[in-house]
Amino acid sequence: MEKNALQTDIQFLPGVGPKRAQLLKKELNVSTVGDLIKIYPFRYIDRSRIIPISAAASDMAYIQIKARVKEIHLFGSNGSIDIQDVKFNTVKRMSVLVQDDSGYLELVFFKGIKWMYSKLKPGDEYIFFGKPAIFNGHMNMVHPEADPATGHPGQAGNMNSTMTGVYPSTEKLRNGGITGKVMNKLMENALNMALPDIKETLPQYLMIEKGLVPIHFAIRNIHFPKDLQALEKAKYRLKFEELFFLQLSLLKQRYIRSRNENGIRMPKVGEAFNICYNSLPFELTGAQKRVITEIRDDMKSGHQMNRLLQGDVGSGKTMVAVLSALIATGNGYQACIMAPTEVLAQQHFKNISRYLQKTGVRPALLTGSSKTAERRDIHAGLEDGSIGIIVGTHALFEDNVIFKNLGLAIIDEQHRFGVEQRAKLWRKSSCGAPPHVLVMTATPIPRTLAMTLYGDLDVSVIDELPPGRKPIQTIAATESRRPAMFRFLKEQIALGRQVFIVYPLIFESEKMDYKNLENGYEQVVTAFPFPPYKTAIVHGQQSNDEKKFNMDAFAAGRANILVATSVIEVGVDVPNASVMVIESAERFGLSQLHQLRGRVGRGSEKSYCILMTGNKLSKESRHRIELMCATENGFELAEEDMKMRGPGSLDGTQQSGLPIDLNIASLAKDGLILNDARQCAQSVLDRDPVLSLPENRMLAEEVLRDKYQVRDYSQIS
Repeated sequence: MEKNALQTDIQFLPGVGPKRAQLLKKELNVSTVGDLIKIYPFRYIDRSRIIPISAAASDMAYIQIKARVKEIHLFGSNGSIDIQDVKFNTVKRMSVLVQDDSGYLELVFFKGIKWMYSKLKPGDEYIFFGKPAIFNGHMNMVHPEADPATGHPGQAGNMNSTMTGVYPSTEKLRNGGITGKVMNKLMENALNMALPDIKETLPQYLMIEKGLVPIHFAIRNIHFPKDLQALEKAKYRLKFEELFFLQLSLLKQRYIRSRNENGIRMPKVGEAFNICYNSLPFELTGAQKRVITEIRDDMKSGHQMNRLLQGDVGSGKTMVAVLSALIATGNGYQACIMAPTEVLAQQHFKNISRYLQKTGVRPALLTGSSKTAERRDIHAGLEDGSIGIIVGTHALFEDNVIFKNLGLAIIDEQHRFGVEQRAKLWRKSSCGAPPHVLVMTATPIPRTLAMTLYGDLDVSVIDELPPGRKPIQTIAATESRRPAMFRFLKEQIALGRQVFIVYPLIFESEKMDYKNLENGYEQVVTAFPFPPYKTAIVHGQQSNDEKKFNMDAFAAGRANILVATSVIEVGVDVPNASVMVIESAERFGLSQLHQLRGRVGRGSEKSYCILMTGNKLSKESRHRIELMCATENGFELAEEDMKMRGPGSLDGTQQSGLPIDLNIASLAKDGLILNDARQCAQSVLDRDPVLSLPENRMLAEEVLRDKYQVRDYSQIS
């Protein structure tokens, strides 16, 4: 692309210079004029409305008054200073009394006094803009903006806008002189310089079809709206464009991959599948049957399967994984099932081995703690093909793990694996085609996020729980209820049940968190002494052997209580555990609370989840706890979590994994626009799959830009 004003270094924009450029780069990641233009206001102040002084109230946001300067007084450390022989370095405060037809108001300045003193002249009229407050029983305004009443910002400059944008800012920016007012001025300069170089990115037919305003109108009115209507049109155009290109790039990738014939064809289900299916001691749910059919269709299509399987905690994803793996072995291929932790890998292996007993398919488990002789045997079995299904952790990525013919890779709790690791797994396929890929997650993902994070995958959802699973009663309690809670736990243990007690461990290294865990453990052991009670403890700083010993003791029923950090969040299956106590529940996000709650309710007994919290909760924490008590639906909770904390919170990092940075659209709030944009992108590709038609040339160019080359978060490639 030829050099244009958008690529101009920000320091050369009038009003910036090297010092401010450094600040903008560091604080807002703005290096060029084009970067600055993409920083959009997050709210707007209506500068067209002027209110009388008598109507000002301290609970109002920013207001404008039109008033005449009546008196100016300067104050130093020892009181009032005579204006005749003032030295401004001794002035600590300036008080300006202003008046309109309705009354008087005091304006107070602690900074920039010399400049403001030279600007304000008694007898002249100004527009003052600021936040009203009450001090010593009188209304005042601290550090208001001031402009002469003729040609104030509502009318002059600012591109005839009556609304002022409020931009993201930091303390360092403000201290460096880049105030809200300065930012508005810089933005005006940037648009004057670069607006002509901003090219339309959407074809005419699309703009007419969707009723979108041109790009120049949208950019001008997002920064300096002519009125509310113009602002809404600008917002819609920019949000639609952002989400449209995101979906277009994802769907185009999916189309290209679906045209690729280079996929392993698996035409039959095989005998082992039928033996396993027919000997199940329970009926599969309708949702499980539907998902297995979708997977089966993919695997026999001749195209590589890339499917995301979403299912709430306990919905039966492992069973789907086993049957999918048996389709692979039934066609002469091997399958691997990857888990993010040893605990989960062992859990999967135990369950899978049970289902495979009558099938003749040999399973194996490979983790970091597998012994050398065991490893040697497993490596040989994978190479000669005698091991049909391998369950493992990151150990499966090691170079000396060689498959005879890997045909299916199942990845559980997908977001815990890195892209490079998954690419390594792909290269292990020795049959000349990439393995089919099934990605599973028990973290319910809101539809809008799934369409974005996994927009190029086919998505299956298990949306019903197996019959017989009883609802989990969720109760919130504070410290004062602890004695009653301990009594309840003793009643449950007397009935033969077991109990989880989980402590938040936000950072593995946090001493305070470990102290909480240790103190909590002491408290539990004191309240539940041995004998008759037995308490086990599991946390991240134990060795794998220690963890396994304690987990096995609990799983086998030798321990009544398991005190743990959230290492047990994923995959622990103890049907006899009927109570989950979550300590400091306010420190967990909704999705994590839901995952932890799903560790109980796996047997036939009534189960409980007790959320222990502090007495003083923030509004957001209280809302989370109330939601947990109100619903067990993981998808509802995930939607709420995303609204409250942003899309990335679902796996612990803000915005993590989003294919592109969104400047204006929000996955939490703009679901309808996203849906519309996706349908629109799909219909464009239905007519022109590789964007080769002349009218789509600008779309093809835009999609090729770096920002749309998706950091592939969802497939093994």
